This record gives sequence, C-alpha cells and structure tokens, in this order.
Amino acid sequence: MAAKKGNGLLMVYCDVAAEHEDEFNRWYNDEHIPERLAIPGVLNAARYKAVEGGPTYLACYELESAEAWYTEAWQQRLNHPTAWSQRMAPSVIGTSYIRNLYRRIYPQDIPAETAEAEMSPVLLVGRMSVPANLDAKFNEAYNHERLPLCQRIPGYIRARRFEAVMGSPQYTTVHEMASLDVWKSQAWDDWRTAITPVWNHEIRPHMVHDEGSPGVYRRIFPA
Repeated sequence: MAAKKGNGLLMVYCDVAAEHEDEFNRWYNDEHIPERLAIPGVLNAARYKAVEGGPTYLACYELESAEAWYTEAWQQRLNHPTAWSQRMAPSVIGTSYIRNLYRRIYPQDIPAETAEAEMSPVLLVGRMSVPANLDAKFNEAYNHERLPLCQRIPGYIRARRFEAVMGSPQYTTVHEMASLDVWKSQAWDDWRTAITPVWNHEIRPHMVHDEGSPGVYRRIFPA
C-alpha cells in the first residue's frame, strides 16, 4: 500500500470573514487540495475546523519530507496561482494566516500501520516553544515521560511531534483521535493533568503555547 504519511508536514491555519466562507471552502475542496495532491511528495491531505482554540481552519498536508515544499513542482504552483487562488487563498483573504512546514522528530521511525493510515477524524494540535537551554530535556520528557501515557486512552490513535523548518513556534504536537469524545473523556483529562516529575517541575513552567494553542479540530474534508 502506498504511504500516506512520511517525514514532513505542512500545516496552514487561517480565519476567514463570514462573507467569504462558502466560496473559500469550495475553492479549497474543489481546486486547491486536488492541485496540491497532484504534486510529487504530497502523500495525503485533509481540512479541519476548530471546535476549541484556533485559528478556525486548518489544512494538513502529509509530505514524504519537508523538501517537497521546495521542489520545482510545488514552487511552480505557488508562484503561478490560478485566478481562483488569487481571490480565495488564505494568504489573500485570511484575517489570520499561519503556514508552517515541519520535519518529524517523534517517533524516529513510523510503522507501516501509521505510514498507511488515512487522515484522522480529529486532531488536537499543540504549537509551542521552550527556552533553547531546555530543548534536550523538553524533547526527552515529552517523548518518554508524557506521550507513552496517551496510549492508555480509549479512542486515542497516535501522537507525532514535529520541528519547524519554516514558521514558528519551533514545535508542534499532533494528537490523532477517533472522535471528539476522546478529547472530552475523563481519560484524556486524567492524562492532561497527570503529574510526571521532569515535565511538571522542570519543563511545563517554561513552555509557551502560541495563541489559539492547543486547538481541537474535526475533519471537514474529506467528510
């Protein structure tokens, strides 16, 4: 089976004025996503809408690697947009606009089950930074102290962590869930509030979330 997840990720967030939403969604679903999926190195894509946090809209592109963004095929599309894109792109009409390109840092390798998985119904996405002197300890505690506990949560699918190669803040965590019920569950709240020694005492007081983070998103395309 062809891979649908790789080593790179592009996340495009935006807010859009109400009068543009209908056409904006048509443009994204009917033209833009199919156009991007035709670019070599783009493995899969989906659109999400926030139920908590923000910005409101998120387009998530799974990439073979972050280098897919820099290829001639992608840059050709970027630099020669269609007439519809010139009117409706989030960089044009968005009242807020974030475009971040990432490389995966956790897990180091992904099993075939993950690589072949479709876009999840629900994402909980954290966008955060820590002081540079805490980088190593932050990554160690997140990967080995916090995230393994998530696997106990019913309906929790997986977590992947990424580091920005374009955009900010430096780190993002993508929690994939089977439904919004997982985020609302007592098991998730127990994980969120669990006390683990390095994370709670040495890392969390210095970690800064970007505005709107963490955001909880439900998939709207494909439906």
